[in-house]
Amino acid sequence: MKLTKLLTGGTVANLLLISQLSIASAETVAPSQVSGNEYEHQKTVGEHHSVGHLSFIGEQRIANDAIFNGTPVGGLSGIDYDPQTKKWIMISDDRSDLAPARFYTGQLNYDSSHFNSVNLIDATTLKQQDGTPYPNRSQYATNQKGVVPDFESIRFDPRTHNLWYTSEGDRNLDLVPLIHRAQQNGQYLSSFQIPAQFTIGSNHGFRNNLALEGSSFSPNGEFYFTSMEAPLFQDGNIPTVDAGGYSRITKYNRQGHILAQYAYPVSAIPAKPGEGKSADNGVSEMLTINNHEFLMLERSGVQAADGSYSNYIRIYKVDTRQASNISQMDSLLSGDFKPVSKELVLNLNTLNLPKLDNIEGMTWGPKLENGHDSLVLISDNNFNSTQVTQFLAFDVYPK
Repeated sequence: MKLTKLLTGGTVANLLLISQLSIASAETVAPSQVSGNEYEHQKTVGEHHSVGHLSFIGEQRIANDAIFNGTPVGGLSGIDYDPQTKKWIMISDDRSDLAPARFYTGQLNYDSSHFNSVNLIDATTLKQQDGTPYPNRSQYATNQKGVVPDFESIRFDPRTHNLWYTSEGDRNLDLVPLIHRAQQNGQYLSSFQIPAQFTIGSNHGFRNNLALEGSSFSPNGEFYFTSMEAPLFQDGNIPTVDAGGYSRITKYNRQGHILAQYAYPVSAIPAKPGEGKSADNGVSEMLTINNHEFLMLERSGVQAADGSYSNYIRIYKVDTRQASNISQMDSLLSGDFKPVSKELVLNLNTLNLPKLDNIEGMTWGPKLENGHDSLVLISDNNFNSTQVTQFLAFDVYPK
């Protein structure tokens, strides 16, 4: 969630009405329940992707005043699709202020030429290790127990179908970013230790609201990757109109051990803000293509002189093969490293959509009838009536 987006102007049109469906949730498979043959099969189910260019299919929206299962629908910052169970999940970055921190299960219906509907199926509260919902800031201030959530990314585990999700943390509350694993019913399973470079110190660690935004599994589930939205304090300045900066991609194994880190060159802010107004640019999500290539989603908000915001959204393809492993570097200021390579795949502003909002989530969808991959993006409306929750679907033409 980017609080600066709360002033964004715009007209909401063609809003989607939510229809309720009911399905039985798929049974979560624990690693101990997976036999050798099943495990070998699971290792092969994840397939690598090929990305040449993206062709826009269509858009759907969820109404800003939508209520589902007693919760306001909004703040959708992450989305994922499980090709085996055909489930879609969307995580909200509501900090337990409007309802307990949660994710939604849904159904997206599209083909290579039409995006027909988005339907919500269930809302699931995510739980802490003690089985309680995550507290909001007022509840945390009362007893200093638990973690105030700011969830940004969620993924299905390709091998177990459990969930892995990230939270940005809060420097003001001395809460570091987190990575948690959960069952599909929201029950906590375990957590990963974040890199030492992210921890809070004087001019050290993550910047508030610019932390763990992206995550993705390698296609077969062997590796888990996360991406920071912006540079750490000790890694340099955040992007400006004149210069970009370096955020970090972290590679884990399934046991939570850090295998590598890579420097990702975040682009400069693509437009100049009005006099005395704000602007930013950072990584809002990542998605693996294979074990060394990714799609990286950069999201920029630029405030005009009248106080309104415009969003600039770009998707890049990244390759880590020639990049330096910076996992042992506490600071990047020396410049003694080689960043990942990066090439533009799509500038979404060239689509001339009626409104391009605060895109924060990205996932592969089901295969299309032409055999191509599909790609879906989702926006976080910040629970603001002037913004929208939009879903954008694309046909992925292979290289």
